[in-house]
Amino acid sequence: MQIEHLGIAVKDLEAANELYTTLLGKAPYKAEEVESEKVMTSFFQTGESKIELLAATAPESAIAQYIEKRGEGIHHVAFRVADIRAEMERLREQGFRLLNEAPKRGADNMWVCFVHPKSANGVLVELCQPVE
Repeated sequence: MQIEHLGIAVKDLEAANELYTTLLGKAPYKAEEVESEKVMTSFFQTGESKIELLAATAPESAIAQYIEKRGEGIHHVAFRVADIRAEMERLREQGFRLLNEAPKRGADNMWVCFVHPKSANGVLVELCQPVE
């Protein structure tokens, strides 16, 4: 298991892309809309890990609600796993609360599952595995 990316909730994706391009010294390598989550994403490669910027595309999206409640900032930590279904089962057996019953398609060609923040010291944890 390794850190795959840090998800950062932003109000204005264009402005955030400019800020992180300046901060990291390189442009994002990919932008992608995830319609099911009502979010537009942008990815920056940072060594072996990534930064994912997330901006809401609808006021009812989880990202819009997150920003309204907590403001912009780190939204989640994503860990790449070899077998997402096995990892989900392992976490369930350990008493973790998962936000989805089965992996679902996420951004950057990944299967994803989220662990409820109440199960992880207030941190939203994402498990992800590349779609093959």
